[in-house]
Amino acid sequence: MKISGTKMIVAVAALCLLTAPAAWAKEIKVGAVLAVTGPASFLGGPEARTLEMLVDELNAKGGINGDKIQMIIKDTAGSPEKAVSFAKQLIEEENVVAIIGPSTSGETMSLKKIAEDAKTPLISCAAAEVIVNPVASYVFKTPQNDSFAAQKIFQEMKKMGVVKIAVLSSNTGFGQAGKEQIAKIAPEFGIQIVENEVYDKQATDLSAVIAKIKANKDVQAVMNWSIEPAQAIVAKNMRQAGWDVPLFQSHGFGNIKYVEAGGIASEGIIFPAGRLLIADLLPTAHPQKALLMKYISDYEGKYKETASVFGGYGYDAFTILTAAIKTGGADKEKIRTAIENIKTLPGTSGMYTFSAADHNGLTIDAFEMMTVKDGKFVPYKK
Repeated sequence: MKISGTKMIVAVAALCLLTAPAAWAKEIKVGAVLAVTGPASFLGGPEARTLEMLVDELNAKGGINGDKIQMIIKDTAGSPEKAVSFAKQLIEEENVVAIIGPSTSGETMSLKKIAEDAKTPLISCAAAEVIVNPVASYVFKTPQNDSFAAQKIFQEMKKMGVVKIAVLSSNTGFGQAGKEQIAKIAPEFGIQIVENEVYDKQATDLSAVIAKIKANKDVQAVMNWSIEPAQAIVAKNMRQAGWDVPLFQSHGFGNIKYVEAGGIASEGIIFPAGRLLIADLLPTAHPQKALLMKYISDYEGKYKETASVFGGYGYDAFTILTAAIKTGGADKEKIRTAIENIKTLPGTSGMYTFSAADHNGLTIDAFEMMTVKDGKFVPYKK
């Protein structure tokens, strides 16, 4: 059958219209630099697995405004040097619209200038407040601020009548940032630091350190600030020394594996954390409950391991970024601006409200004080 030129043009145009959505659809590249392996894998592993799960779920639903997300995850193994190299690769070669991570505060601090110079949004999964204070235009973070964690702990100490404490911290970016916040905030609560010790992040025995601070009879409580397995070692060494003063940990303690590692010595540890750890105990109407229960169910069903606040940091970073992409598309500057304009967005760590002056978006109310009872996390009640 002979087709006229006019009919041919109409037919081609119709075919183009039918296939246009597929042709116009594109992939939006997002990078992630996470400590999937190595000593900080308990942070980066859950973060990476969470991102993979969320990307699959989002893309199965059609992506964002019809565009799929391509997530490129790089394993830093906790090395700031690798984090720098991978970040540059993602920005310069992969042309990602944003980067999620790193997992640790030290790695994140090494990337701040890179993100700023490249005008590429970076949403860190690390906790140190120095990441966002002072504010850097393109750098955000999802974990609660360590200053709020210190304040929550000091509030409980004050209720207990504790005024003299020993502070332990690891020689990591998180440990040292926390140590500085503790020293800065303690006087506001009338608390005196009478012992202050720093230990190596790879320590496997802290009995000598515990013996040293125990010798100071003024110490009424111990405050440990780290994200390493040493958190459990501190508890075990205190118990072995027969020392039963209260032990407070930072929000870095929010992983049930630390409880398991500490065994009976973990009982009674007091610490601040996000509500993911007690999601099933929240009121039905709580604005985070449905989100938390779904994340826990999805993650544990897929990976057969307990969900932690660390994976939650990755969840929140992805949630924040995708909300910004829905508004700003694949334009880096528009994404950055969109993040600053996010208001009351539910996440695993709290309700996020960002601004040009606040690149964390959480308040002290994002924390609950918790303790360990019968090997489980439960709300702390004096």
